[in-house]
Amino acid sequence: MHRMNDLRRIDLNLLVVLDALLSEQHVTRAAERLHLSQPAVSHGLARLRDLLGDPLLVRGGGGLLPTPRALELATPLREALAQVQSLLAPNAFDPASTQRTFRLAMSDYGAAIILPGLIRSLRRDAPGIDLQITHGSREGMLDQVLDGDIDLAAGVFPELPNALCSTPLFEEHYVCLVDRDSLPAEVVLDLPTYLARPHVLLEMRGSGTPEIERALTAIRERRHVAIRLPHWSVAPEFIGGTDLILTVASRALHTVDRENLIVVPPPFDIPPFAFVLAWHQRRGGDQALNWLKGRIEQVIVRG
Repeated sequence: MHRMNDLRRIDLNLLVVLDALLSEQHVTRAAERLHLSQPAVSHGLARLRDLLGDPLLVRGGGGLLPTPRALELATPLREALAQVQSLLAPNAFDPASTQRTFRLAMSDYGAAIILPGLIRSLRRDAPGIDLQITHGSREGMLDQVLDGDIDLAAGVFPELPNALCSTPLFEEHYVCLVDRDSLPAEVVLDLPTYLARPHVLLEMRGSGTPEIERALTAIRERRHVAIRLPHWSVAPEFIGGTDLILTVASRALHTVDRENLIVVPPPFDIPPFAFVLAWHQRRGGDQALNWLKGRIEQVIVRG
């Protein structure tokens, strides 16, 4: 009974105010986001401070900085509000009228494959849905999903924590991009040539492309990496007129210049891999998120 009385003291609207303040770290921007006046949000913050016995946000860096207590509350608060929204209207999700921001994590490879079609789909059918895109290492993206900072992560995740769910979007394989004039007329890239020539390696914060290195280790070979890059979009530009080799996922080369460059199979076996969507299992009842996942799958199928 004591806990019930404590709950009755809480205006649940204050939790919405706190979520906006933690996200915006600015009273005016939080007020605009909530369609409230600035004094109303300031008053709500004062009530929250009194209720929770903590300053929650303090001035600094041109805005408001969360206290350690506020940082502890941010993720469970965001997830609780999403669950309440889903509980109150489980069958009422309307993409045409929903106002919501989704946070997605993916590499520039994933962005090039997913975003053009997805954004066209959202602008046509769900103009109130906004996207915030971030990127990082594989491990970093999964940590963001676990922490609740990201709604969905798209990438190659051979192993997922037990708390995460996933669905495959497509199976991918590796190919090699080389300058056309750098190979013999019969266009054969054999293993000695592959190992003798310098390579472009795509890596994000040290994660590299472990599938390629594991495949080389399996045949007890190593390659010489001449250039290391954190993004693939510019990598094909390096290949023309050089002896460099770029070993990369095949879909990354759909728009590459095929007049001067050629795509050939690797001269050793590199297992294919699955490109997947990952999300926290606690978000399974989020109707809007489920709809977005479905749209991403449709984009890939049509793409």
